[in-house]
Amino acid sequence: MSVISRVLLGLKQDRFFLALLAGLLIFSVVQPARIASYGTLVDWPTIAALTGLLLLTKGLELSGALHALGRTLVESMGTERAAALFLVATAALLSTVLTNDVALFVVVPLTLRVCTITGMPATRIVIFEALAVNAGSALTPIGNPQNIFLWQRAQVPFTDFIWHQLPLVASLMAVLLVVTAMAFKGRRLAVLAHETVSLDKRLLVVSALLYLPFLIATDMHQAGWAAAAVLVLFLVLRPQVVADLDWGLLLVFVLMFVDLRLLAGLDSVNQLMRGLGLEQPTHLYLASIGVSQLVSNVPATIALAEFSTDWRVIAYGVNVGGFGLMIGSLANLIALRMTDDPRAWKVFHLYAIPALVVATAIGYALLFL
Repeated sequence: MSVISRVLLGLKQDRFFLALLAGLLIFSVVQPARIASYGTLVDWPTIAALTGLLLLTKGLELSGALHALGRTLVESMGTERAAALFLVATAALLSTVLTNDVALFVVVPLTLRVCTITGMPATRIVIFEALAVNAGSALTPIGNPQNIFLWQRAQVPFTDFIWHQLPLVASLMAVLLVVTAMAFKGRRLAVLAHETVSLDKRLLVVSALLYLPFLIATDMHQAGWAAAAVLVLFLVLRPQVVADLDWGLLLVFVLMFVDLRLLAGLDSVNQLMRGLGLEQPTHLYLASIGVSQLVSNVPATIALAEFSTDWRVIAYGVNVGGFGLMIGSLANLIALRMTDDPRAWKVFHLYAIPALVVATAIGYALLFL
């Protein structure tokens, strides 16, 4: 099956993609004059950064390194509970310095390999990791895009931002680790898959060494050139990496940018925002959570910052808003797509919606009680 045929087949079975496509068609009928501007609504640097990270992650996966690392992890972790706690905590820790998206690109492929070896429930662990990066990344100004935006806009010291976020993150992680320990059994890990995977040292070295330069180039706002260089390099070195890339995920992100920004630009939406009484901190907090559920927490942050300068309340609200519906955080979408499990969306909401209720209560208590 060709790459294009495989991508189209996957998209035909992707309900979220079909919903986004239907939304775009509706907007096109209602506002045909906006069609020509659709390309300008896409955050292309983000798409370029996502492309590069997907390529590098796929390179590590195809090199066989994750298989070897997974076997090492299985041998060092005695039980399923210990392995799950380690993976969830690692995802949260990495997200504080690598951003929530990058942390998932590192941890999820390793998790899938561990689950292949042991038979552990991959979808459930990845869902907990998605929740973990949403919680962990809330701690630092560089943990996620919404924090970066608020930090730069408020011009507050790095440490002040962390101290403000610390009670929320500590509370959320404590609850998440307890629930993780309860969700996974204490039975011994068993190696179920004994397949031998040869190590492609050349592909491993290239993929690993490109990570840091790519992140630096992206941080310097050169994601487009960096992604193009990685793409060309893999086309020459290992074309299979490019062929196996999740191109459907990239298309989903493009549609999300267009749909959500068209939605945010509606006069009715702007009028609704102005009528929410955002000058009151409690209203601002709840609005930050609610708007995140509709348009994702990064666009919600940008929109709310136009109506309030209270970065402390907004930071709590939009980070809490990453829980709940899948669209609340783009990290959720990345994690669920990487599971390649059609049931992942349903299972995710069984955990994430109760998590939103608990996180909302914790944030409210810390801010106002």
